[in-house]
Amino acid sequence: MFPWFAAGHVTPFIHLANELAARGHRISILSPKKAQLQLQHLSLHPNLISFHPITVPHVDGLPPGVETASEIHLSMTHLLAAAMDLTRPQVEAFLFAAKPRIVFYDFAHWVPDITRHIDALSVCYSVVSASSLAIALVPSRNVPTNRAVTEEDIKDPPPGYPSSTVVLRGPEVRSLLFISLPFGDGITFYERTTTAMRNSDVLSIRTCRELEGELCDYMVSEYKKPLILTGPVFPESTGTTSLENRWTEWLNRFEPGSVIFCAFGSQHILEKNQFQELLLGFESTGFPFLIALKPPVGCETVEEAFPVGFVERVKERGIVYGGWVQQPLILNHPSVGCFVSHCGFGSMWESLLSDNQIVLIPHLGDQILNTKLLARELKVAVEVEKEENGWFSKESLGKAIKSVVEKDSEVGIQVRKNHEKWRELLGKKGFMCGYIDEFVKNLEELVNHS
Repeated sequence: MFPWFAAGHVTPFIHLANELAARGHRISILSPKKAQLQLQHLSLHPNLISFHPITVPHVDGLPPGVETASEIHLSMTHLLAAAMDLTRPQVEAFLFAAKPRIVFYDFAHWVPDITRHIDALSVCYSVVSASSLAIALVPSRNVPTNRAVTEEDIKDPPPGYPSSTVVLRGPEVRSLLFISLPFGDGITFYERTTTAMRNSDVLSIRTCRELEGELCDYMVSEYKKPLILTGPVFPESTGTTSLENRWTEWLNRFEPGSVIFCAFGSQHILEKNQFQELLLGFESTGFPFLIALKPPVGCETVEEAFPVGFVERVKERGIVYGGWVQQPLILNHPSVGCFVSHCGFGSMWESLLSDNQIVLIPHLGDQILNTKLLARELKVAVEVEKEENGWFSKESLGKAIKSVVEKDSEVGIQVRKNHEKWRELLGKKGFMCGYIDEFVKNLEELVNHS
């Protein structure tokens, strides 16, 4: 397995590795040492899952020592992609020596060039939603390569896109413009991802037919190759890991379901004004809250960005923390009743599988498309209203939170009812195992016939 150098990509690859190892398969995960140190505790089968550190070469413009996407601002991600491409000789040497039967990858579009020489099956494993792939990353999208992409180029869904899906709105169209930006040396994000999928032997998506079946069929029609789904690939237990005492002790002070938890993933950094607006929005709800966000732009700590008088006003009912937290364990704490999320795909699954109300503030293209799925199609969440410039106000945030948390809210009752149906389905005994069993069976057939 060779995932993109970001926690939101490495983590689901490890989850999949755990499922394969549980069925007797041996897996090697190639990743930067920092990612390995941060995430290897997620491996449940150290006897069958091994980590092999990849040395990330320096690229001009990247701060020295950078290995993962969480260490840099989003504007520098294209440089990390260039660095990943420079690891090709290391990956190639490892694969030629190990001679695996199957190689899983996502953004390293050159992996199939290697697997053809070692008689291995190449599987492009997408850890984002089929919704995101189908609207933006398909050959029929025909993104121009000789000029900058415009809203006009992508305002309409690509040809053949399932008509039953919700049409994108103006700001959502603009969110897709990132696909034409550089993502590596001399290659755009669109070119990298579509090449990765087009050149693979097999496509795989971390989703299920119940959620996105129509879009998966559309992907097959676009790429004309086998597509096998893994299901959510979400650990059914947290293993031996327990929530840190400081969070357990603080959360235990509050009534069941009363705390609002907020996290936006490992990469997104808010502007200082928007960060302050977020804090004031939480303060205005009157509910206890735990916010885990990176310090805003231009700040070394979250504390230096606090609004005047904020700490004194929220006292013991609110915590804002600038470091990494155990998100799944916090979501499962009885005192937590609402999750305010950016709707990254990992957080999307975690929210669906939790018993919390869901409030969404997406920032990037795939997050906006995931939000469309949850808030508008499944109606299991509410989205915070934004202004034309993409920012939200403390009033719109407070309104969204109250709409799902207050006991007599019609919106809250409806989304909880819809959410419960999906949570029961996804958490049903044998549901996830069934997907993985079928996934392994299909892979074995493809290997045997290759």
